[in-house]
Amino acid sequence: MPGSLMRPVLSGLGLTQIRYVSAVRRGRASGLVSQVYRQMEGDFGVLAPPVALHAAAPEMLAAAWLVLRETLIVPGLASRAAKEAVATAVSAGNACPYCAMIHNSALTVLGPGRRDQPATNDPELDVVVEWVMSVDNPGKPVDPQFPAEQFADLAGVAVLLHYLNRMVNVFLRDVPLPPGVPEFTLPPVLWILGRQMAAAARQAHVPGAALGLLPAADLPADLSWAAGNDTVAQAYARACAVIDDAGARALPANIRALVSDNLARWHGGPRGISRVWVEELIAPLPADQRPLARLALLVAFASYQVDPAVIERCRQVGTSDRTLVELSSWAAMAAARRVGNLLPMRG
Repeated sequence: MPGSLMRPVLSGLGLTQIRYVSAVRRGRASGLVSQVYRQMEGDFGVLAPPVALHAAAPEMLAAAWLVLRETLIVPGLASRAAKEAVATAVSAGNACPYCAMIHNSALTVLGPGRRDQPATNDPELDVVVEWVMSVDNPGKPVDPQFPAEQFADLAGVAVLLHYLNRMVNVFLRDVPLPPGVPEFTLPPVLWILGRQMAAAARQAHVPGAALGLLPAADLPADLSWAAGNDTVAQAYARACAVIDDAGARALPANIRALVSDNLARWHGGPRGISRVWVEELIAPLPADQRPLARLALLVAFASYQVDPAVIERCRQVGTSDRTLVELSSWAAMAAARRVGNLLPMRG
């Protein structure tokens, strides 16, 4: 099937994977959502569900796409293979099988000359994987063994995936398949997706072409690692500005402070296999605030533990689709920004 016909089919199937919030279909998209959808299909090959899941909150959709495009898709000083290796490793570390499958497949298809070699057999890729995974082992810092000029590219991808993994764990299924489709169909689906992504990757991608989706903004101090790449820096500055505004709309200041204070004391790694810690943290809050605080803390620290009951409790206090996405986006980016500051810098 020609790519022009395959693209809407894959995009439509991708939207069926979204859960807890209503997907915005291609034919019903308007305004900012429509702009993002057109860019995404042109530059990425399909409507990527990890981005499209944000469409109930158009500014969050634009923020997710802007950072994805300008860090992962646009050619930079780090190779696409190195970027995909980082994306795969981060996704595995965050217990996000959906993203791990997609990016491992992309590494195989898009990594130049790497079609039959896993990343673990390549010393150059192993270096970036060891570096990005050192956040999960704070007692063993790893000095980056790649050129300093690649830091903004690779850190940008790492922070992006720490953000997207959290959103995907909440709003998508574990595998990139529509509901009811058996998992034995996964290999051919990944192969078809890989072909679409490879075709899109061969096109020219001008740096900064997506920046106009959101207003210019100053780069926050905690994103100073991005200053080595002007486009990546402005992508994150614009995205984080609208995500911070969304957090202020979606969550009371005391809940945002609770999440931020806990992140400031966090040095990487899991919080534990149970949810006792989160229940203890939210116990002092008013009853009507606990569902939102529970979701925000879980998104930040243990997104894989968000289940239908967590979402239903938010619905019981009147939480809309837009607020669910904005709340989760703020918590996910707050955690991702913290991880960005934990990544080892060159000594």
